[in-house]
Amino acid sequence: MSFQKLDQLGHKLEALEHALAILGADEATHMAVGGGEKRAEATSALAGMLHAQATAPEIGDWISAAEAEPLNDEQQAAVRELRRQYTNLTCLPVEFVERQTTARMRSEQLWRDLRAKNDWAGFLPALEGVVALVREEAALRADALGLAPYDALMEQYDPGNRTADITPVFAELKAFLRDFLPHALAVQDARLAKHPLKPLSGSYAIDRQRELGLAMMAAVGFDLTHGSLSVSHHPFCGGVPSDVRITTRYKTSDFLSALMGVLHETGHALYEQNLPKTWSHWPLGRARGMAVHESQSLFVEKQIGRNPAFWRWALPVVEKHLGEAWSLDDILPHVHHVKRGLIRVDADEVTYPLHVILRYELEQELVDGRLEAADLPEAWDAKMRDYLGLSTIDNPADGPMQDVHWPGAAFGYFPSYTLGAMMAAQQWAALTKEHPSADEDIAKGDFGAINDWRRKRIWSQGSRWSTPELLERATGERLNATYFTEHLRRRYGEA
Repeated sequence: MSFQKLDQLGHKLEALEHALAILGADEATHMAVGGGEKRAEATSALAGMLHAQATAPEIGDWISAAEAEPLNDEQQAAVRELRRQYTNLTCLPVEFVERQTTARMRSEQLWRDLRAKNDWAGFLPALEGVVALVREEAALRADALGLAPYDALMEQYDPGNRTADITPVFAELKAFLRDFLPHALAVQDARLAKHPLKPLSGSYAIDRQRELGLAMMAAVGFDLTHGSLSVSHHPFCGGVPSDVRITTRYKTSDFLSALMGVLHETGHALYEQNLPKTWSHWPLGRARGMAVHESQSLFVEKQIGRNPAFWRWALPVVEKHLGEAWSLDDILPHVHHVKRGLIRVDADEVTYPLHVILRYELEQELVDGRLEAADLPEAWDAKMRDYLGLSTIDNPADGPMQDVHWPGAAFGYFPSYTLGAMMAAQQWAALTKEHPSADEDIAKGDFGAINDWRRKRIWSQGSRWSTPELLERATGERLNATYFTEHLRRRYGEA
């Protein structure tokens, strides 16, 4: 049967994907600096092998034959998702995949070195090479999928996302946030006038912060027998479902930054660890897309980790590991602190979407050729001044060099962050309607019912449904941004 042939192929492809994922995680965390060139060669060769095997012409014939076989509903869904993946993969020639992978790896390695030196001029040639390849990729995908170039890139990260749908939503959200941000800051000032901010002690040993992070990871459901925590330049969740690699970065002056990063990446990891294992070697068994993935990470970071109920439970844990006693009134102003800042990954819930919208707008212009990489510092600075009242013109390290996404050729990814925030708020609203005691459970450190809801509605579904279908099945309705804006009003807009 052709279905069996596809099943056998899936196991071979999964093995190559496993190797690439672990090599990538190691490269970002433990690889010696001098290993970069050979690691790029090895990764490029493996990526080429994977692409060649996953796009072999006979696979299209097997898929067509399998579609005519007597399959059950789950098997039919598996074949449907495989066809979608095969169509997208066959857009790109093997030589292009190898060429782009080499450029991406070398660009990322250069970025890690030159961002620390604020060396935009030194990094620009590598970024220009990446942008040229991204435009080439967008053209190849657009031609094969019948989509606009930027839509074709987004399709790889979150099937079904289209600028025609996203841009009006983001425009409305941007307008809301530009009005709401000054209000939230005024409310915060009024609160702090009554209860001044208790400063952090500024002395948090990295090993103690790490142990605190591990304790929090385990408490919210992370399986430490199938995952680990390391340090990297940029926090990420990588590896494979059976061996999830979480990373964060530490500041000895601030324990909340690393802890919130750990909680965010743990949200990603919980999704990966709870995907349907039976289908792990099929696209059906993978996460649906990056907006859904971000909804899971932001659910843990925002809906749980910044929930006052969470801190009723967490404060004794913090005291145990860091030796500092905090009251709820002392910690919440830090946890809910709103600030106009330059760094996306350190941004609060109110300002974060503005960082994403800025990138979403700029990368569309880069892909379409309306903006060149050399002009990014000025274009970035103009939008940063407009949206957040801050300048990065003399600080490209905290401007267009701050994220790993563009050096890594991940264009079309950024919208998923804010779409994920909206979806997380909607999921929380549906969950608490079904489980009104969720806050009480969290205050006791009991995340069982919350994780059961998410496992049943999101994690176990893999890629069986499209993003809109998955969200509607989980919450009872399609994406509704009102849940997100109301969440912000309740948490940050009420004195």
